[in-house]
Amino acid sequence: MSRQRGQSTSEGLKGPHTVSLKVLRLSRPSLADHHPLPQQTSSNGLLISPKASLSFPSADPGDPFVLSPVLTLPPAFGSAYVGETFSCTLCANNELPENDETRRISAVRIVAEMQMPSQPAGLALDLSGASSSDVNESATVKPCGSLQKIVRFELKEEGNHVLAVTVTYTETLLAGEGRAASGRVRTFRKLYQFVAQPLMAVRTKVEELPARGTAPPNYALEAQLENLGQSAVSLHAVTVNTKSNYTALSLNWDLDVPGDKQTRSPVLKPRDIMQVAFLLQNVGGAEAPEHATTTSKPGDRRVALGQLNIEWRSAMGDYGSLATGWLSSKAR
Repeated sequence: MSRQRGQSTSEGLKGPHTVSLKVLRLSRPSLADHHPLPQQTSSNGLLISPKASLSFPSADPGDPFVLSPVLTLPPAFGSAYVGETFSCTLCANNELPENDETRRISAVRIVAEMQMPSQPAGLALDLSGASSSDVNESATVKPCGSLQKIVRFELKEEGNHVLAVTVTYTETLLAGEGRAASGRVRTFRKLYQFVAQPLMAVRTKVEELPARGTAPPNYALEAQLENLGQSAVSLHAVTVNTKSNYTALSLNWDLDVPGDKQTRSPVLKPRDIMQVAFLLQNVGGAEAPEHATTTSKPGDRRVALGQLNIEWRSAMGDYGSLATGWLSSKAR
């Protein structure tokens, strides 16, 4: 017969925490959409105004434009994508009532770290607050008050991520007239798990162009960009960070555009695919030995050319970027 485990002395002293933790993700709002009702052609006893379905009053209820000036917040956590910045607010709330004169909460401290596939042990995160003082400094929180910190983290890899938040505070018992009778330091830790998904799928191909005489060969770089997200994004820039002895000529929407003239960036809807191309020209100069070639067998050489950098903006201006690994030519 199983026996219930007796309560230890330390467990009896713990009790419920007087400080709670709330984690709220910071997200940009979106424009609410609305669809006006069709105009009634006959009177059947149901006189419904076409404005009844509008989320914002409009002078012209028949306007087919579906976006309204009303901003809405996401109803749930949403999706986290690689290349974007994950931001959230950490709130340590003092749950004591305002008229409680028997206890006092002080030295409240919040520490956060991010666990990811490449660093399962966790990476310490920098926290920012509303004041210009030390963000890691302990603070005294009044009853029904809160200590808020903001954490920002750039998502650079796919897979499970765990935000680990540790809250430490001092709980002091008051004997009367504000005098401290006893105190103890209390700590609790909470974990918040989410999955970072790829937003931009990149497929590349490098082709060597025919060389002229003894001149070094040039290369053509082609890439397919696919939007794997749930909303449209605007491509801000697609560039190639080449080696010192190569230059990249863009063959895309910004080709032959004067420096002062701005072009309209292409928009990728969900599952849209766009193809970009670059001409990589050799401008001479010796390649660095550590990056020049890798030999798989005698006579085969791979030349490192550069990295493809992609920058985009979401519908409400959220910035994201992605860089590929070093692209190289085919073995010769």
